[in-house]
Amino acid sequence: MALKYQLVPVTPFEQNCSLLWCDETRRAAVVDPGGDIPRILAAVKKYGLAVERILVTHGHIDHAGGVADLAERLSAPVEGPQEEDRFWIDGMPRQAESFGLFDARVYVPDRWLEQGDTVRFGQVEMRVLHCPGHTPGHVVFFSEADRLAVVGDVLFRGSIGRTDFPKGDFDTLIASIRQKLWPLGDDVAFISGHGPMSTFGEERFSNPFCGDWS
Repeated sequence: MALKYQLVPVTPFEQNCSLLWCDETRRAAVVDPGGDIPRILAAVKKYGLAVERILVTHGHIDHAGGVADLAERLSAPVEGPQEEDRFWIDGMPRQAESFGLFDARVYVPDRWLEQGDTVRFGQVEMRVLHCPGHTPGHVVFFSEADRLAVVGDVLFRGSIGRTDFPKGDFDTLIASIRQKLWPLGDDVAFISGHGPMSTFGEERFSNPFCGDWS
């Protein structure tokens, strides 16, 4: 497997910032650096990586609150999410204030992502899937070769993302899961924005919100 990964929990929400890298080149991507930048940089140093880009699944503060700072410190381009989440990113300082968290800066990605786009680091290529519902501009990153997806807050082990935030929608989220994620294959392992990993097959069998029997 060319793609390696390490989860780095950040922020009081214990959000899974994902450090992904190409094992052959040690070129890396940081997905959803929500905060605790020194912790993320320590992991980058520990594994001897060169960060090529920062990827963002959606605009909530626990996933995107540290993007501006990390991009500045690494001089790395930012890709994602889809542009429907612009209002969340523009409101980053208000998100920080409402949760009583650190100051979080607004950022403008170098590239807004769309369904069917690809992102690359080293020899790893990941496909972008637009999966709205938790937020309108939420995206998922999928490596066909490595059978791994980074799904943010779309899907969790035994649960799904909240849909009570502005522009969230339950039916849209379930459609994203069933129409975009399940067809990728039961064997695909996924990294969620919070909590342990699982596979699409396990969630199709057991998840009470989006399983095949629900």
